[in-house]
Formats: sequence, C-alpha cells, structure tokens
Amino acid sequence: MAPVSANTANTGHEGEPEWIGRLRRALRGEVLSDGFSRGRYSTDASIYQIMPTAVATPKDADDVATALDIAREAGVPVTARGGGTSQGGQAIGAGLILDFSRHMNAVLEFDPEAGRARVQPGLVLERLNTYLKPSGLFFPIEPSTANRCTIGGMTGNNSCGARSIVYGKMVDNVLAVDALLADGTRHRFADTPANLGGVSDEARIVELITDVRAVADREADEIARRFPKVQRRVGGYNLETVSAQGHNLAELLVGSEGTLALSTEIELKLSRLPSHRVLGVCHFPRFHDAMAAAQHIVTLGPSAVELVDRNLIELGGEIPMFRDSLAKFVRGAPEALLLVEFAGPDPDALVRDLERLSALMGDLGFADAVVKAIDPGLQKEVWEIRKAGLNIMMSMKSAGKPVSFIEDCAVPLEHLADYTAGINAIFQKYGTRGTWYAHASVGCLHVRPILNLKDPEQVGAMRAIAEEAFELVRTYKGSHSGEHGDGIVRSEFHEPMFGSRIARAFERVKDRFDPDGALNPGIIVRPRRMDDRALLRYHPDYQAASLDTALDWSEWGGFLGAVEMCNNNGACRKAQPGVMCPSYRVTQDEQHVTRGRANVLRLALSGQLGPDAFTAPEMKAAMDLCVGCKGCRRECPTGVDMAKMKIEFRHAYNRRHGIPLRERLIAHLPRYAPWAAAIAPVLNLRDRVPGLARLSEAVVGLSARRSLPQWRRDWYRGSRPAPAPAGAVPVERMAVLFTDTFNRYFEPGNARAAVGVLRAGGYHVIDAAPEDPGRPLCCGRTYLAAGMVEQARAEAQRTIQALAPYADQGFAIVGLEPSCLLTLRDEFAALLPGPETALVAAHAKLFEEFVADEAEAGRFTLPCDRSARRTFLVHGHCHQKSFGTMASMERALQVIPNAEVQQIPSGCCGMAGSFGYEAEHVDVSMAMAELDLLPAVRAADAETVLVANGTSCRHQIKDGAGRDARHLARVLADAL
Repeated sequence: MAPVSANTANTGHEGEPEWIGRLRRALRGEVLSDGFSRGRYSTDASIYQIMPTAVATPKDADDVATALDIAREAGVPVTARGGGTSQGGQAIGAGLILDFSRHMNAVLEFDPEAGRARVQPGLVLERLNTYLKPSGLFFPIEPSTANRCTIGGMTGNNSCGARSIVYGKMVDNVLAVDALLADGTRHRFADTPANLGGVSDEARIVELITDVRAVADREADEIARRFPKVQRRVGGYNLETVSAQGHNLAELLVGSEGTLALSTEIELKLSRLPSHRVLGVCHFPRFHDAMAAAQHIVTLGPSAVELVDRNLIELGGEIPMFRDSLAKFVRGAPEALLLVEFAGPDPDALVRDLERLSALMGDLGFADAVVKAIDPGLQKEVWEIRKAGLNIMMSMKSAGKPVSFIEDCAVPLEHLADYTAGINAIFQKYGTRGTWYAHASVGCLHVRPILNLKDPEQVGAMRAIAEEAFELVRTYKGSHSGEHGDGIVRSEFHEPMFGSRIARAFERVKDRFDPDGALNPGIIVRPRRMDDRALLRYHPDYQAASLDTALDWSEWGGFLGAVEMCNNNGACRKAQPGVMCPSYRVTQDEQHVTRGRANVLRLALSGQLGPDAFTAPEMKAAMDLCVGCKGCRRECPTGVDMAKMKIEFRHAYNRRHGIPLRERLIAHLPRYAPWAAAIAPVLNLRDRVPGLARLSEAVVGLSARRSLPQWRRDWYRGSRPAPAPAGAVPVERMAVLFTDTFNRYFEPGNARAAVGVLRAGGYHVIDAAPEDPGRPLCCGRTYLAAGMVEQARAEAQRTIQALAPYADQGFAIVGLEPSCLLTLRDEFAALLPGPETALVAAHAKLFEEFVADEAEAGRFTLPCDRSARRTFLVHGHCHQKSFGTMASMERALQVIPNAEVQQIPSGCCGMAGSFGYEAEHVDVSMAMAELDLLPAVRAADAETVLVANGTSCRHQIKDGAGRDARHLARVLADAL
C-alpha cells in the first residue's frame, strides 16, 4: 500500500537557503529543512551525528538527477541514505540527504528463469525475499537487519550476512547498477568488455573507464601484495575487480558507500531457496574453545557458523521477547555458543550432518554439547535472537555501552582464537571488556568494547584500542573492514592497512568519478578522524536539559537515559513487523517511527533543537501518531518504550499549552460515567439523529464517520455474591474481578459472562471495589493517554489500596480489558513505585491468562457441549502482544472441546483507545486496520467466531468489516 500522509510534518521555509526553495519547487518528492526533520536524519546506527542542511525523498531517478543538479550548482554535498542502519556513519552528512527508502522501493523486473531481479535502491531486503519466495528463489545476502535494510545500502556497504561462506558478498551477487554521477551523467554500470564496445556513447564514461583501468593496472602488484587474503575484505574500493581484459564495472560501485555515484536501479543475481535447513547449537564452557573449534567445524560444509557469547545470552534473557526462546536451546551457563547451520535438498542427509557435528564436538572434547534444532519454528527463534544480537548488546542500561568501531575485523580462521585472545588483552589493558557475536565461519566477529563516549577519557581509550586492534589485525594478515563498510569510523585506517600507494589509488578513483568531492565527502578517501568529538553523537557540549519528570525513570538514570537507549539501528522500521511500529507502516515517514521520535526527544532534551523544543508544536507532531501500542516496549531489543515516553511528553506539553476539551472529556470519562449511564438514551442519540455526529465532530473533533460506544443504563454494578463454600475458601479458588470502565458501562455483558464462567469453573468471585463507597475503581488509563499524570496517580493509589489486601492473601486479580489490567503491571510502577504496587502487579492477570494457567494446573474445567466443532479467529490487542500473553488466548480457547484456534498475524488494529475516533486520525486509523486485520476478518467465513478482548479492537472490526467480534469471556459463556 502507498504511504498515507498524516499532514503533520513541518517542512520549514523561513530563512532557508535559496537552493532549498528551488529543490522544493522542482522535486515531486518531499523536501524537509526544519530542525526536527534534519535532526531525525542526523544519525544512523553509528556513534556519529552530523546535522544535514536539508533532506529530500526522491520519487524517481529524475528527482535524483534534479536534486544532484541543484546541489551541484549550490556547492552542497549529497549523501545517499537507505534504511539508516549503517554503523560506520556513512549515511549521514552535512549537506543534502537523499532518502531513497520512502518512495524508490519497488521491484521493477523479475525474471525467474534467468534468476535475476531489477529493483530500486530503497527496497527493503525482506520485502524482496517475501516477493520472491513463491518462485522458490531468494536474494541470499542476508544481514541481520534484513527486515529494514535496503538493497541500495547493502550495495553501498558491500554487505555479507550470516551465510557468506556459501553465497559470498554483495559484490558477488550484483549484476548491474544504473547510477548517476555527480555531474548528472547517467550510465548502466555492468559487464564491460576489453574494447569498451557498446558500453556508452558518452565520452565522459569512456574516459572514466579508461582512467580507472589505468589505475588498477598500475597498482596491480601492490593490490596483490596489500589486499588481505580473506573473504571479508570490504574496505576501500574493489580495485581488484577492474581489468583491461574486461570486467563488471558494477563491482567497483559495490562497497563505494555513495562516494562514486548514486544508484537508481540495481540488478541482482538470485539463488534457489534451500528446501531444508537444520541447526546445531554447540555449547562451549570457554570462549577460547569456541574460537579454536570454528576452523574444524567449517570443514563439515555448513551454510553458516555464528557466534553467540555469554553477554548476549544473559542480556537476551532479560528481554521478554527472547527469554522463552533462549530457554529452549541454551543448556547450563556456556561462555559461548556456535550456531551451525546445514542446508540442502535432503532432510535425512542434513540430520546426518548434525550427527557428524556432534561427533566432531566429541572429538574436540565437548561430548553431548550440541542442541539439535530440526524444527523450522525453533530454528527461526534461534536466528531471531542472533539477528537481534546488536540491539541485545545495546540493551545495557549502564552509562557504558558496547561501541562499534573495531567490530568488522576479519582474520583467517586458523588465527581466530589467538586474535580474540589478543583483543581481550587489549580491552583489559584499558579497563574494559567486550561483547562478541556473529560470523565465526569467515573469521569476522562483531566485537564491541564497553565504553562511555560521554567521557573524554574513554573517547581517548577508543582511539587507542582502535590503533592497537588494527595493528593486531595486520599481524594476522586480516582485514580491518569486513562487513559494515568504512564510513567515518574505519576510513581513516585505510592507509595504515593498505599502504600509501593504495590510499592514493583510491583517491584517484574517487577523483575520476567525482572531481569536486560532492558525493559523501570524507568517506573512504581524505577521511576525518574517527575520534573527532565534534562528529560524535555525544559531542563535548552534550548535556541533559533540566526537566522535572512526572514518571519514575530511575531504572535508566533519568528520562534522557531511557531515550538514549535508542541506538538508531532501526528495528522499528522492520518490513514485516509484529506490532512495532504501526504508524510507520502506514506513513513510511521517519517522523512516525520509534527511532524518529526517540531522535528528536534526545535532541530536544539535550538542548540541540533550541529552547522549549520538548514542548514545541513540532514535538507534538512527532508524537502525534504514536498510538501507545507498546509494540516497542516488547519488540525494540533495547527497550525503548515510546508509549510511556509519550505520557511524559503529553504531561509536559499540557503544562505549557493546556488540555483541549476533547482530551478532557475522554480523560474524565471514568469519573462521570455513572451519571452518563443514567442518561444513556439521550447520549446515544448522537449516532441516531441525523446531524448530531457532524456536530460532535465540529465541536469536539470526534469523527462523524465513526459510531461511538453505546452507554448502557444496565451497566455492571457488581455480581450478586454467591454463597461461600462451607469452610474456608482455598486461595486457588478465589478470583478478584477487576472490571474496567469500558466493560462496565458499554459492554456489561462481558463482565457478567466472566463471572458466570469463573463460577462455572468452581471459583468464588469477588468484585474489586474501592474502600470508599464512591464510584468504581479505575486504572487511570484515560488520564495517562491525555498526559494527566497526577489524576492517573490518584486513580492508581485508590486502586492499589483496594487490591493490595487481596494480593497480600495471594488472590488472583483478574481483568477483562488488556489496556486496563496491564496498566497495573506496567505504568503503575512508574506512577507509584513501591512494594505494594509490585505486589498488585505480581497478582494481576488477564482473564485469558487466569483461565489458561488454571486449566494447565488442572483446576479449571467447564461443562461444555462436546459435540460441536468450533473455529475461532483471534485478533490480539497490542498490549496483549506487548506482554506476550497471546499464547494464553489460544490455551484458554482450548478449554472448549473441538476448538480450532487461529491467530490473525496482525499489528495494531488502529483504533488505539480514542485515536481512531479523532477526526484528524480516522484515515490513518483505518489504514492501520487495512494492513493486516480487516483483510483477514473479511476472508473469514460466516461460521468462524471472531475473538478480540480489546474494546477498541472489537469496535474497529465492526466499523471496518461489519463483523461482530466477541470477548473471550462471552465465547466461553456461550460454550457452557
């Protein structure tokens, strides 16, 4: 689907340079020059930050050519950018940034017989492979960022991935590149015969090829002598591919990081998908043992050998998304794992490969040290953790973080153990330690020392470690740049690695392609110092602005510390997401992704966007489409919780700008609900009397295209107490029902059904009620959504006082609405940290969790009709997914005999509390629903029962597909 415009971007016009105005008038794509937009593009996944002058998102090659022309005339450098996942600083620059990912992201041509595809540079790899999968083909260069990195970025960096031992690097799989030179010359860089016959009528191109061949020929002996003889050499330019006897000139552009030309189309060589794969997880008690074993394991012919070290295992175990998966394949407390994959057409042969692996491990002294993963589901879980290795490592909440600057080094396998021992000795010398993971198969280990780059002394240590580490790499005849490209971080070390002659040869190549140095200057040739603090994200003047926060951020050392957990790796931009990030999936706009929001928060909180930036209208625009789904809370491996950050922002914004009428009406709903329900017939006229819906939109901004929830006069006032069983009621037979405002006043049948089901299961039900005789309890969710934190804190205090005595007795507190019940387990801790809050949180369970857990314990059965077969299609509320409770939904439905349960693989439904009712958001809301949810609902047959526990989700399904979805409590009650 095409990106949906949210109309929230401030493009910035006043006081801008004249050339930006020309650019804006000439391009069909967007041009952004305001401080917030430029700030979002000032970083990539590296340690650097450079503020660009402007950003453009070209629609096509003509837009790119126009942008180049205008920038050249203005003397402005140009930097190409894809997913912004680069770790070397090559996707940032001081002039014009061209973001190819938003519009230039299509598959242009696919020839399955020839095994070729022609694509635009902004296409995300995973989208390409999803497109190719039905044909049995795939593009085999698969970096761990495959679900958000672009083909253009991979080509620029000469990416490799876990299976390079079989498929090689990008340079081995790119057939042709259509590109623009800095002077606007267009050319298809492809196979180039010795006599240049048919190559081009352009004298510029003929001269370019002739000159580059002369450079390569003159330095052939030096290239043979100085280029490392390892597969993972991606540093500098691929001069070894150029020959007067004929060559593919596209191979010279691969790895050039946008310094020679700008790609507009890329032709790729495809491979056949392996029909079967198996995985052996080899456990090692010592890290050195794993490194020494790698050279022997590769003799078995694996398709991948990947390292996972103890740090990744321990940090991953602290992340909810990975905890259960790790428990499935990690045995004991190993210092290192090697993930050894075999692929091929014969599954029996692959099982024998695993047996050979086990035997080899035994011969090496590690008997019974291989966990075999033959099931594709388990293999996928293992690979997801390995792919998240970078972000898992970055999830440390300390001031020091694993820093990327020597992480691409590659050495011959026979030296791998000695090399890693030497690197660890260097770390010890400078008082730190490192994290290790990645490609043991080719001797390219991603190693990151833990440093605090806000500390100038540790910046100095970074420099010293780099120099000593690269000297060690040269000793072992390895490569200092082995996968992620050169960028700012490694370009400086080309001359020590390759020698002066090769460094000058690189400069001559650059000058032939780009005489004025307009394309990504300072990268590969004529580099800047990698430790120049003016280029670092944490520059010398970096400091937190003063801010009184409403929530408790002490776990991260403050609010800014929580924001800084975003390392810009872009997992929130993933192409095939679970929940994160629904607004970005719709708009494809960097402004509306978790990373984009975190960037401007960090810049604002550190004073880099001017005074009062944190509460500026531009910040409101940045946060506007965050729907509070909490997908990032679970799926961001570094734990960036943007939903909670939005609460803090809204609280500060309210103090400066006030709270609009609509937000007040929705926030206070739980307090006036008893009186509103008393006049339900009057309030419900809004959707029945013509014109009233349009009036409500005009007055308070609730979309006339939406029906509103219907108030009920017969609202749920609590259940009539059932007679207590004779004698004391066992704790495990008690259930405290925490009924939320929405199920109480709008869908009371759900609460009554829950009581009926629990009683039918043999439980004594207590309705949670406040200590005072006033209105019912409330979680404060509506106040939190409006940023009214003090009112939410008052509700939380009232709720904890009522529920803590039950929790203290060990009673389960059972809730129906995911967003409300899970507030007790999440935001309450930030509102009122303390032992009582933790006690309530520990006993708070969603209805489905309670049913599933009790059934598994053998305590919950229902007298159901056993003759019928029922099919259930389940949509999960975002907060259920965030807390990993969807498995409980399936297990709870299995209480019904003959139940067939299927989950909709959907992200956010798009309603998100009041978001989908708001006139300015209704289009984005429906677009979110159309991504996954509504098509799946429409495809379900009429007999299929739709199950959704979220009030908002049920309403969205009704509005968008005309189908009724039911709460699990109603479904179980119907089955009695």
